Amino acid sequence: MRVVLAEDLFLLRDGLVRMLEAFGFEIAAAVESGPELTRALAELDPDVAVVDVRLPPTHTDEGLQCALAARKARPGLPVLVLSQHVEQLYARELLADGSGGIGYLLKDRVFDAEQFVDSVRRVAAGGTAMDPQVIQQLLSRRAGDDRPLAGLTPRELEVLELMAQGRSNAGIAAQLVVTERAIAKHTSNIFTKLGLEVSDDDNRRVLAVLAYLDRDR
Repeated sequence: MRVVLAEDLFLLRDGLVRMLEAFGFEIAAAVESGPELTRALAELDPDVAVVDVRLPPTHTDEGLQCALAARKARPGLPVLVLSQHVEQLYARELLADGSGGIGYLLKDRVFDAEQFVDSVRRVAAGGTAMDPQVIQQLLSRRAGDDRPLAGLTPRELEVLELMAQGRSNAGIAAQLVVTERAIAKHTSNIFTKLGLEVSDDDNRRVLAVLAYLDRDR
């Protein structure tokens, strides 16, 4: 599996390269800036891109902007964002484009190599890998807004967050220690209340929810 990695800090970039290679990944390129990332994604056609949000030259949101541009050129390009920050505007746009193969992890909440490698593989296979804190921020609303989530029960909100992490009904049931039948009922209620059609595809469910919530922000 070929990876393009974008991280401006040398020690972290080198450590990620060594770790991914140890788990059998091929590093097609390891770059440190937005322009380098743009070229690598366009020329190397990787299986997955692992990108930091803030890259030179401006250290703002180059990584996400490069990822968005690359996915427009190649719909469905798997992208795993690895950052210290949640850039809500571009992150929501990235998640809501409907193509799948998306992840967003916070650097200080990646606790072991196997967790990280599993996320890279899941995203490369077209799934999602979302840190719960990222999901919480993306699904949050400003106080006083007309909130499409207002009609959901606390349990349905809990199920929705787990859905947005890319978990199946079985995975959600295991996490909440309830039956799959109960989760199926919660899921049906969520889509009904949000005006969304239920899909059997877990990743599409997540993207549909995020896209819906993005429409009126």
